[in-house]
Amino acid sequence: MTKNTKTVILLLILAVLIAVVPLAVLRDANFGGSDDAGSVMVEEIRGEYEPWFTPVLETALGRELPGEVESLIFCVQTGIGVGVIAFIMGRFVERRKWMKEE
Repeated sequence: MTKNTKTVILLLILAVLIAVVPLAVLRDANFGGSDDAGSVMVEEIRGEYEPWFTPVLETALGRELPGEVESLIFCVQTGIGVGVIAFIMGRFVERRKWMKEE
């Protein structure tokens, strides 16, 4: 086997271990989100908290969005952001290549 093949195999094994070991070690762990912690703190400080506004989609639909839809919207926003950043970085790389050619 070549050195590159050994490196790839080692990295794949390491990636699998990084994904599997926490699941085995933290089997009964309970993780609360920062949103939950924030709302608990607001209730402790102010009592009953009333939001200043309601989300636009919830107002339009007249009901709360399911968690899956919220996750989908978040992922779409992330994908758009990554696409914009990658496009800008690609333009910078291409500009550097064009500048070297001149």
